[in-house]
Amino acid sequence: MNLLEQSASFLLNNCPTPKALLLGCPVALLWAALCLLVAGICRNRLKLKTGYTRKVFHFLIFATVVAVHGLWKTPGVCLFGGMTSLVIAYALLRGPGNIMYEAMARESDAPHRTYYIIIPYLATLVGGLLNNAFFPTTALLGYVVTGLGDAVAEPVGTKFGKHRYTVPAFRGVKATRSVEGSLAVFLASALALAVCFAIFPQFDLSGQAIVAIILISSVSTAVEAVSPHGWDNATLQVIPALLGTILNVARS
Repeated sequence: MNLLEQSASFLLNNCPTPKALLLGCPVALLWAALCLLVAGICRNRLKLKTGYTRKVFHFLIFATVVAVHGLWKTPGVCLFGGMTSLVIAYALLRGPGNIMYEAMARESDAPHRTYYIIIPYLATLVGGLLNNAFFPTTALLGYVVTGLGDAVAEPVGTKFGKHRYTVPAFRGVKATRSVEGSLAVFLASALALAVCFAIFPQFDLSGQAIVAIILISSVSTAVEAVSPHGWDNATLQVIPALLGTILNVARS
């Protein structure tokens, strides 16, 4: 079976049922829109910087994905991902000035603000599909590291980042991260993984769990530090899930 056939088989096997689509799509669409509206309100009414508000949306979406995956596995994640895609597409169509658009578009990414909304979205999509296709038993590890570890990096770096370093960017913007933000990635990832191991019964809570948590958090932090601007949503999903599979931390 070639890659195209494998991809088609994966999508067919994980497509939500008609009943799930009928009942779940409106709820998922409204929830995803509410998440982005909350981020937009934080931007417009509370005057928070976009470095904070885009991570509000980021955290809410990934927290939802963790819950959905825990309850309904990959089909539920696919359904929610599809509805979230529609919400992001709407914000992009409305463009600058729209409350949803402004919640995601960094001022520092100008004049490529739209590009750096689309690229993290594609990175999230790619990372999620790869995880569910190749690492279904450990995909949750990627979700929690990206959802919490990456979510705190930019706000911490924005507020406390004093020791900055440059990262690759594929369009004409200067992209930097900070040592303080990277440290936050490690600490938040370790916390998120510890909670994940404690809550979800498929993960091994033996004495090796602490070693696995420290190793996954350390490697994920290093990977986030060198990931191109906008693409860490993919690498931070795949690497923890891959390491979790290698370390055999989950039961099938």
